[in-house]
Amino acid sequence: MTPRLDVEDASVRFGPHQALDRVHLEVAQGEVVAVLGPSGSGKSTLLRAIAGLQPIDGGRILLDGVDLAGVPPHRRGVGLMFQDHALFPHRDVAGNVGFGLRMQQRPRAEVAARVSELLELVDLPGRERRAVHTLSGGEQQRVALARALAPNPRALLLDEPLGALDRTLRDRLVGELRALFTHLELTVVAVTHDQSEAFAMADRIVVMDAGTVLRAGRPADVWDQPGTRRVAEILGLANLVDVVVSGGRALTPWGPMAVAAGDGPATLLIRASGVVVDTDGPIEGTVVASTFQGDQVVLELSVAAAGARSLIAHVDPPLAPPVGARVRMAVAPFAVVPLLPVDVPNAPGNT
Repeated sequence: MTPRLDVEDASVRFGPHQALDRVHLEVAQGEVVAVLGPSGSGKSTLLRAIAGLQPIDGGRILLDGVDLAGVPPHRRGVGLMFQDHALFPHRDVAGNVGFGLRMQQRPRAEVAARVSELLELVDLPGRERRAVHTLSGGEQQRVALARALAPNPRALLLDEPLGALDRTLRDRLVGELRALFTHLELTVVAVTHDQSEAFAMADRIVVMDAGTVLRAGRPADVWDQPGTRRVAEILGLANLVDVVVSGGRALTPWGPMAVAAGDGPATLLIRASGVVVDTDGPIEGTVVASTFQGDQVVLELSVAAAGARSLIAHVDPPLAPPVGARVRMAVAPFAVVPLLPVDVPNAPGNT
């Protein structure tokens, strides 16, 4: 089946800088894809290229099988929502939501009906005459979303949609967005640098860095098997170490560990959730930092045998030793995840 959105080997260069390097991305009808990566990874350039705001130097972008080359942004049939909402301060809520429809010269009664329908959909009924500057950040975000949805876009593009909001509001709204996308069967591409936002919102995660796609897959698959050190770093995973595997074992700074990988160089990810307090554990060290995060405590353990190399552990609050305590730890077998030692674009598993 032809994907709703198909990016084929798209490249963008700014002088000597390769912003996109033959990026390939397919998005199915009704699928929500989150593009995750650090600043400068190319994710926003990719979004702008899809929207028609950034010309591509190579490759193709197709929507419903139609090449969008030469098609101006307002005729592409995509909605775009920016991080700062980009609302018109001199227009009220209705004026903002209905702007695109008026540009299409839709009848006034049709515009009013559509605005009312969308404000109900984003849980802002009756706010048509409110000035946008009187709205909270979350309400402005909803107005921007309603404006993007007003022309019934074939695909919706979100550029850091929740980046300007505080954490509590972001956590609440990401669930609401996900439910709304599912209800409307929207095809969505959202770019973000926030991994929790990406994993909560998306059917599929695409990890980008330096203009290339390093890893793509279902959220659970990407989390369980990052594939490479760089992807693990972008996901914010700790305890990464380069080793040489021999006979199913590797010597790490924290002692020998069994590794389910063939002989040769590798990078190991030691999952912090699998580093546990154990009075008989082989790893001994001192707690040098402790961060309470509600349902878990993040411990930093300085291990003398590893040349004071730190080991990060996530433990239940009742089990967390205090800073300065000498403790013994063990690593559960599931927590040792072998990765490729280097990032290889388009390597097996990066699709």
